[in-house]
Amino acid sequence: MNMSLSTRGGESLLKNQNTLLLAVLVLIAVVVTLINPNFLRVGNIVSIFQQISVLGILTMAMALLLISGGIDLSLGTTMALTAVVISRFVTDGHPLVVAVAAGMIVAALCGLVNGLIIALTKTMPLIITLGMASVQFGIALMVSGGQFMNFGGVFDPIGRTRIAGILPATIIFFIAAVAVAYVLLNYTRFGRRIVAIGGNEENAYLSGIAVARHKVAIYTIGGLLAGVASIVLVSRLDSIVATAGTGYELSALTAAVIGGVTFAGGRGTIGGAFIGVVVMGVISNAMTILAINSYLQTAITGGIIVVAVILSNLTTMRRS
Repeated sequence: MNMSLSTRGGESLLKNQNTLLLAVLVLIAVVVTLINPNFLRVGNIVSIFQQISVLGILTMAMALLLISGGIDLSLGTTMALTAVVISRFVTDGHPLVVAVAAGMIVAALCGLVNGLIIALTKTMPLIITLGMASVQFGIALMVSGGQFMNFGGVFDPIGRTRIAGILPATIIFFIAAVAVAYVLLNYTRFGRRIVAIGGNEENAYLSGIAVARHKVAIYTIGGLLAGVASIVLVSRLDSIVATAGTGYELSALTAAVIGGVTFAGGRGTIGGAFIGVVVMGVISNAMTILAINSYLQTAITGGIIVVAVILSNLTTMRRS
């Protein structure tokens, strides 16, 4: 009974946090619109979602990992390395399909290696993935020679395509990633098992769950999502450099935590993570529309990260 009450209490807190986030979104929208009516125009709303499409996909990966009790601070470098590999294949004259396949294999391998090391050595994911981020960054620098790599417009069909003349294809990738993560977590046996592992790894093992295998799988899925994010990124930029993924992993972590996903594992929802991404996108867009100094924007973003972590910790303490 205590466990049931605790679970219900946790779900109630998550719902309250998501409701609060929606209220914050509405408040920001009202205030900014009163100052600048352009904020709520369809074009600007579409622009917000287009701007957060890359971050949104990475946040889905981070949310799944956090819920499973893990974390991956190499998602940004995985994304950059994948893009660099794709660009190298394209510039070497290989067909786009081959280039994308090679990039996705690299992305999956990045996640697989992280998962294997963490599962087999039982080392802290934070330290392992931080170290692997440096390894991947170094490889990306070697592949690219530290230079910008162009794609020659091969991803223009994705970057410029608009569904019904309004909705960019990049947003479709984002929404698809959200849908896949949601279904995976809520409607599959695998999803239920990673929640169990995140909640209590020892109990999950004693219940017959292959903990190590599931850890490897979830990190591999995280790598694949980072690969998808790289395709969206290059379709918008048409070029890439090894440093392109810097900071994305922290932003994804922040968005997930804002959305109610905790560091403790076993807690959080994909819907909440999605709202967290939207909140970050709206805040960033609002600061731009209000012409807030770029340096101050950086400071505000840092403050949001600190507040998000504090709220996550307080929420975990309340659940305990």
